[in-house]
Amino acid sequence: MPKFIYKAKKNPSDIVEGMIVADNRTSAIQKISTMGYYLISIDEYIKSKDILKGGIGIFQGRISLKDVTNFTRQLSDLLESGLTVVKALGLLRDQAENKKLKDIISDIRDFCIDGNPLSGALAKHPEIFSNLFVSMVKSGETGGALENILKRLADFNEKQLEIQTKIRSALAYPILMSIVGGITIIVLLTFVIPKMISMFGDLGQNLPIPTLILISISDAIKNYWWLILSVIFAASFIFMRLYNSKEGRFAIDNFKLNMPIFGALIKKTEIARFAETLATLLQNGVPILESLNVVSDTVNNAVIKRQIKKVSTYVKDGTDMSYGFSKSSVIPPLVVNMIAVGEESGRVEKSLFKVAESYERESDAAIKVMMSLLEPILILVLGLIVGFIVISMLLPIFEINFLAR
Repeated sequence: MPKFIYKAKKNPSDIVEGMIVADNRTSAIQKISTMGYYLISIDEYIKSKDILKGGIGIFQGRISLKDVTNFTRQLSDLLESGLTVVKALGLLRDQAENKKLKDIISDIRDFCIDGNPLSGALAKHPEIFSNLFVSMVKSGETGGALENILKRLADFNEKQLEIQTKIRSALAYPILMSIVGGITIIVLLTFVIPKMISMFGDLGQNLPIPTLILISISDAIKNYWWLILSVIFAASFIFMRLYNSKEGRFAIDNFKLNMPIFGALIKKTEIARFAETLATLLQNGVPILESLNVVSDTVNNAVIKRQIKKVSTYVKDGTDMSYGFSKSSVIPPLVVNMIAVGEESGRVEKSLFKVAESYERESDAAIKVMMSLLEPILILVLGLIVGFIVISMLLPIFEINFLAR
């Protein structure tokens, strides 16, 4: 049976919006009239989620973290100005430029018109709104501070965006250099070297060892490129299968944490994210068990994720959170001690915010050092490869000149 969304006047100063089920448009109008309302507008409800399943995300743009952040900030501002959730969502739907986001906002609005909470509507779109987002909105609805929660979520997302922008900016030049250098090396090995080989063959002289090595590499790439690509594809496929399996991902993430330099950086980044997320949830009244479950979903590293889930079992049995983390070999003692101090003073979230701030500073400093070292190391590696190719090509020419003298 079709559904209809209507807008009507309950009295001269009170406008209501809602959804009604009826056989047809005429029947819906009659039902609204019997409710004592004066009808302003009525439209048939089309499920936006069904439209979304048709694949508009492929053809009409994806929803980025920036889009979600802007939506959250604008919704907070509209609610703070006194608008209802339904009216605010209607305004955001009308001004949304991204077609996919527009349809999702429309679906959220329609769900809220039916009397459902905003958190329930957001939970219908887990690919856009994370468990953290939904849990905090739910706590804001319970505590009557939804606009403040949305503002904090927008701040949180903006900080994540800032980190992403820093990393992308720092990696842009090295990636470009790697692509250009790789193309240069492939061109030299597949086009230039074969022509040099034919010239050296005509001379009939013995070639130096570096030149022979270079010729062997060139022949292998030219004659067995399909095999090389097949091996790379197979290795990538096996790696992805392992990474998508539970134990495989755990082993890979454990290897990452034990890497000499990158392991410490990954650990600091994950702990900073974990501490800030957990502190934000606890500060907004989300129960500790629910907070730990949400945080475990936001952590990327499977090893740390498993440790957090173990801590939640300790807390469920009535043990302090700091005791659970003290049993972990991944969480540093400093973090455990800070959490213990927070539990004793009754301000765990304050201690967690300090942990997050400290580890964010350390991870930012480590990223800057690594990025500053990455460029010269990359230049050195590419220079050595290109230098070996050039020298290997020139050695036979030098020998010819030497023999000519």
